Order: sequence, then structure tokens, then C-alpha cells
Amino acid sequence: MTDSSYTPPAVWTWEPGNGGEFASINRPISGATKEVELPVGDHALQLYSMGTPNGQKVTILLEELLEAGHTEADYDAWLIKIGDGDQFGSGFVELNPNSKIPTLLDRSNGQRVFESGSILTYLAEKFGAFLPTQAGARAEVFNWLFWQMGAGPYVGGGFGHFFAYAPEKIEYAIDRFTMETKRQLHVLDTNLADRKFVAGNDYSIADMAIYPWYGALVEGRLYKGSDTFLNVSEYENVQRWAADLAARPAVQRGGVVNRTGEGQLPERHSAEDFKAIGF
Repeated sequence: MTDSSYTPPAVWTWEPGNGGEFASINRPISGATKEVELPVGDHALQLYSMGTPNGQKVTILLEELLEAGHTEADYDAWLIKIGDGDQFGSGFVELNPNSKIPTLLDRSNGQRVFESGSILTYLAEKFGAFLPTQAGARAEVFNWLFWQMGAGPYVGGGFGHFFAYAPEKIEYAIDRFTMETKRQLHVLDTNLADRKFVAGNDYSIADMAIYPWYGALVEGRLYKGSDTFLNVSEYENVQRWAADLAARPAVQRGGVVNRTGEGQLPERHSAEDFKAIGF
């Protein structure tokens, strides 16, 4: 079914209000809209983020590093409220000209790091963990890490947007992105048929990148009703893998950082912060 009520103009022009629910934070230009300095804590690693799937990738890795004994991976996590436009503050834009979370500042060397895949790689290399050094195994981790980077927008900006957030239900768009999301789940399910983790038998940053999206999807936590709509019971290997990751204490801690609401941790500055919410 097609909607013939809209005819695109010869030249598109932006009007405030375009974008439905996200109109207040979407615009066709980049750069800061306000002068706001970022807060800085005591640790070398300063994370400015929000607990979306992309944000959770980094907090899961940081908590896994600490769980593995890398004490220098301790970090301050500051909440960036993207619905309020915090990502357009001058301090944030200085670290990330793309105005997206997550963004990391390593005060030990002054390095800024943005884009979740870049942050995962940077931290894994900095601490020598969750990323193999052998060329073949390393390439396989990157295969799946970058698979997620390329595939994820179809799940979030495509399926999730039109299934859960668009101001009207458009059958063509939902069908298009549902088909692609189910194809991706089948790719992942097939890969996990004879592997414990996505890149082999060792847990890696590829798992940490993929779990907050596809694990949450098959667990029914990403978009209300989407697990039934997608019939995720078909993907038994993905469900087994997701359950294994969900049981990890570091994944549980990383999943609540920079989130608001009961049982969540809007800011994280030490391991003691988790005690206040029952960890």
C-alpha cells in the first residue's frame, strides 16, 4: 500500500517542527546552539552519554574492564539528555562535532573519542582486553563490530522509528524495515549456531556492540510489542547468546548507567554508586 498524498518539492526546505516527536532536536545543520561547559570528574576517563543502546555499548565495556581488574578504567559517566538538546552545548560539540552520544574524553592524554565503535576500539586497545592481537581473530571481531555499525541504523532509525515513533503508521516503511531487521536477526542467528560468542569462542567488543541492540530486541526490551511482531522465538541461537550476556554482572551494571527512572543510575562516578540502586 502506498500513500499518494505527499509529492516531494523540487527543493526541500526545513521548517521548525519537521520530524514529529524529535522535531526539537533534529535540524539540517551542525554546531553548537548554546554555550555550556561540560562537567569533569576525578577520573581520567570522562564519558558523556545517555543509556541508549549505543551508550550502553561503552558502559558495558568499561564495567567489563573493571570486572577484569583494569582499575585505571574507572570512569565518570555524565548524563547527556538528548531530548533536551544537551548534545548541542558548546563543550559537547568541541568533543564531538557530530553532536551524538556517546563521547569520551581521556584526560590522561587529552584524546577525544566519538562514535561508539571508535570508543570500543580505543578502550580495548588502551587496556589490551576484549580485542585479540592475532590478525585473523582481530579481523573477525572487526567484521562483526562493523556489521553492527552498518546494520544497526536499519533497526533503530528504520524499523524502530516507523514501528514505534513515527506519527503515523506507514505500511510500506514498516514492511521494508521489518524485512531487513528479520534478515539481520537470521544472519546473527546463523552465525551463532556453532559459536558461543559472535566472533568465536571468546567474548569481545563485538558482543558488547551487538547486545544492546539485538539482545534487547529478542528480549522484548527495545520497542514495546516488537518481540511478538518480529516473532523472535525463531532465533533460538540469538536468544541463548543474549541470555548468557544478560547474566554477566558487568553487563547488568553497564545497562543502567546514564539512564533515569527506578533502578537506574543517571550518573556514575564510582563503583559505590551502584549500591544505592541495589547492585
